[in-house]
Amino acid sequence: MPEIVNPETHHEKSDVNVRALFKFFIIFVVFAVVTHLLLFMQFKAFRRMFRDQTAEPMTAVARPADAAVPPSPRLQPFETRNVGGQVNPPNTNTPVTDMEQMRAAEEQALHNPGWIDRQKGTVRLPIDVAKQLIVQRGLPSVGAPASGAQALPGAAAPTQTGAKP
Repeated sequence: MPEIVNPETHHEKSDVNVRALFKFFIIFVVFAVVTHLLLFMQFKAFRRMFRDQTAEPMTAVARPADAAVPPSPRLQPFETRNVGGQVNPPNTNTPVTDMEQMRAAEEQALHNPGWIDRQKGTVRLPIDVAKQLIVQRGLPSVGAPASGAQALPGAAAPTQTGAKP
C-alpha cells in the first residue's frame, strides 16, 4: 500500500518554551507580592492617619438623649411566669432568661407526668416510661378504612406480602 505524503506538513521541531513560561510565572508572583505589600502599607498608613479622627454625623438630625434605650413596647411586652408559676418582675426577662425558662419547662414536661386533658383522660408520661410502654405493648395499629371510604387516587392497594404490585 503506498504511503500518502503531504509535503506541506512537518513534524513539530520544538515543544512549549518552558523558559518563557517560567519567567512569566516568576514575574507574576513577584508582582502579586509587591502589590499586596503596597496595599498593606497603604492600609497601615491610613489607619495611623485617621486613628484619632472621628467622623461627624452625616445627617443634620439631632440624636435624642435617650437613644440608648429603645422605645416601648420592647421585645418582651407581656408578663412571663417562671417554672414555679410566679410572675417575673418587670424588666427582668431577657431573651436569654426566656430561653432558659422555656427549656426548663420543656425538661419538666419531658420528665414528669401530668394531665393534658383530665376530662378525656389524656395524660403526659415521662419519656422513659413512654418508651418502656411502647416496647411492652408495641406500637398502636391504625385501623383499616371503612368499607364505604374510597382510597386515594394513585395509591396502590396493599397486597398479602406487603409489596406493591
